Amino acid sequence: MRRLMELETFVAVARAGSISKAAERLGVAKSVVSRRLADLEERLGTPLISRTTRRMSLTGQGDGLLQRAEAILDDIEDAEAAVRSVHGELSGRLRVAAPLSFGLIVLQPLVAEFASANPKVLIDIDLADRNVDLVQEGFDVALRIGQLADSSLVARKVAPVRMVVAAAPAFWERHGTPKTPHDLEDLPCLYYSRTGKMAPIRYWGPQGARGTLSPPARFVANNGDFMAMAAAQELGFVIGPRFIVAKALAEGSLAAVLTDHAWSDSSLYLVYPPTRRPSARVRAFADAVLASLKADYPDGL
Repeated sequence: MRRLMELETFVAVARAGSISKAAERLGVAKSVVSRRLADLEERLGTPLISRTTRRMSLTGQGDGLLQRAEAILDDIEDAEAAVRSVHGELSGRLRVAAPLSFGLIVLQPLVAEFASANPKVLIDIDLADRNVDLVQEGFDVALRIGQLADSSLVARKVAPVRMVVAAAPAFWERHGTPKTPHDLEDLPCLYYSRTGKMAPIRYWGPQGARGTLSPPARFVANNGDFMAMAAAQELGFVIGPRFIVAKALAEGSLAAVLTDHAWSDSSLYLVYPPTRRPSARVRAFADAVLASLKADYPDGL
């Protein structure tokens, strides 16, 4: 048991990047974490973590141990989950990261249903329009929208995200309803960006035409709901996910144009840490996400 606790503590420190954060996640005092880590290093006869006044990092030996230690802990967790699942129960903590607007509009009812069906699973949701570090921050799974850059993360494509060009009806009346994508070229655009950088807007036409646009920016923000509200206030046009603008379109505060075009190819992904095999509860959650979205959004979000 002692050796298992030492491995669990080492993995927690490696994932959290500090003893204090690891202690918080484990629910023990910092002194307990420090002692377990020191005992493990003494027993193995080698330092596993390099400590400075500003940061902690794994040594070569620590990096090698981490993947094997995570696999051992995951195997134990899966073995316990398999026994519990015989009785139809999943348990344990499930840490999920997702974009804010997607979480509020699409994910919340799904999570509520999953929680009701699995009362012994503690669901910890982080809603933010940022790409979390799954390994360092200890997340089991993340939902991400966009185009995934090449990385070591394990990703599973869930559904396409349909993008819509929309603005307030008065905005189109004032500037004219666009007939082609290039009619947008000189209109003020509300850009969504996590970094503040404005990437060119890509489009695909119904007859195979494709191209890019770089309209002048009215402003840049990192939340889709904020952008949709700004567009409804006639500040510019926005290219936003259909699931975000759908309500405003139905109410008439936004009007869509060029709906026969596809815009800024984007998809929803389930993303897993590369160092761990998904647990039974993670797999169950992923299956619930896929089943729910397939039923509620058969042609994409």
